[in-house]
Amino acid sequence: MGTPVNQVKATLEPNDHPYRNGAWTPVFEELDTDDLEVIGTIPADIDGLYVRNTENPVHGSLGRYHPFDGDGMIHTVRIKDGKAIYRNRFVRTKGFEAEQKAGGPLWPGLMGNPQDALQPGMTAHGSVKDSSSTDVVVHAGAILSTFYLCGEGYRLDPETLATLGPADWVPAHGISAHCKVDEATGELLFFNYAIEKPHLQYGVVGPDNKLKHLVPIDLPGPRLPHDMAFTENFAIFNDCPLFWKEELFERKLRIPAYHPDMPTRFGILPRMGQPEDIQWFEARPTYVLHWANAFEEGDDVVLDGYFQNDPVPPPLTDFPSGYESMGASLDLHSFKPELHRWRFNRKTGETNEETLFDDYPVEFGMFNPQYAGRPYRYVYSVTGEPGWFLFNGLTKHDLETGETEHVSFGEQRFGSEAPFIPRANARSEDDGYLISFITDMAQDRSECIILDAKDLSTGPVCTILLPHRISSGTHACWASGEQIGK
Repeated sequence: MGTPVNQVKATLEPNDHPYRNGAWTPVFEELDTDDLEVIGTIPADIDGLYVRNTENPVHGSLGRYHPFDGDGMIHTVRIKDGKAIYRNRFVRTKGFEAEQKAGGPLWPGLMGNPQDALQPGMTAHGSVKDSSSTDVVVHAGAILSTFYLCGEGYRLDPETLATLGPADWVPAHGISAHCKVDEATGELLFFNYAIEKPHLQYGVVGPDNKLKHLVPIDLPGPRLPHDMAFTENFAIFNDCPLFWKEELFERKLRIPAYHPDMPTRFGILPRMGQPEDIQWFEARPTYVLHWANAFEEGDDVVLDGYFQNDPVPPPLTDFPSGYESMGASLDLHSFKPELHRWRFNRKTGETNEETLFDDYPVEFGMFNPQYAGRPYRYVYSVTGEPGWFLFNGLTKHDLETGETEHVSFGEQRFGSEAPFIPRANARSEDDGYLISFITDMAQDRSECIILDAKDLSTGPVCTILLPHRISSGTHACWASGEQIGK
């Protein structure tokens, strides 16, 4: 069942919190496992690493727990020559190590009272621990885990998962969760946001892991951008009309409000541009958590992402007491995201937008990374379990024909983002695989499944059984053997 590697001091007791039990039950053991049962056959042409970040709390909480407060735990499956190796490790952040030493929680978290903090906040956004538990990418030969409220960005060895420490190029305000890796250039693009000026910064890190570019982006005030996008020549930022109530800052409270009378603004900046080079566009008010892809078409910059029809939904009436609003903020069916397209004409300054698919809520889109920042055809989105932050299936969107193909993970089976693995010598954009971890509540186990991206309906090409049931999570990535070898 795997070789235990480290002893982690965990004090969290079983409880009825909606996001600390069921599919979100945390695990505390760290394993190395190469004796994995495989149902079917692992394709011999796959060589790389599947990486997933999860929110996995080790201790109880000082206040009301929010799942984004959980400690970062990285799970990987290394696939080569038809074989698979599984590993998982906690990200040894400064906050994780401090709480290990203290033997309990030190920060109240997103929903807690800032006055309850036993140590100063570790991010610029209140008394919140930088747990590095949100997103994950592979850049310059290392895994980079990130935090949604602008953390330090921790690098991990892709083979051993040893925490190498914070990236040394990260600015004082940290980096937001969603860095972008351009495989064509090897560059990593990032941004951050802060209460004080500059309210947003944008930077570029080269393939040598050295900072190449860092500039401030002027905003009217503190904002809450969660993601960014890029094309071959431009970086794209957003100023959505959902942001913190500034009158509460003195009390160290971070409570957002939606302003539907304000437009959504988009800033387009040459990749190595200066602040004065940015061009702003206006569009319909909304909030967007995640973008899919962007590309250039003549004078147009085209951006695809998930338009929310209800950015601040009403509380869930059937959710546990005290967590009704939190439940709605995590439920795809509550804020109703649709795959949407914005088109910005750099010559005229005009914006045109349209909904591409509106058949059911979708989010967390992935695509063939070889087409990042370039014209593309396919998006692979997750669908959500009603009322929960759980993903119950995948939808393949064909942007050329308007057709969709949907696959369900099955009853009581929940997955994560499904990165695309290009097939060696691929003949088309969708010639490859999708990969995801699955938490199967009915069988009380977790799996890694691989699907044929050209035909999702045939089900998994193979299923790799993991040595323990892991906590549900969100973001994931795939890196080729060549990328992790750098």
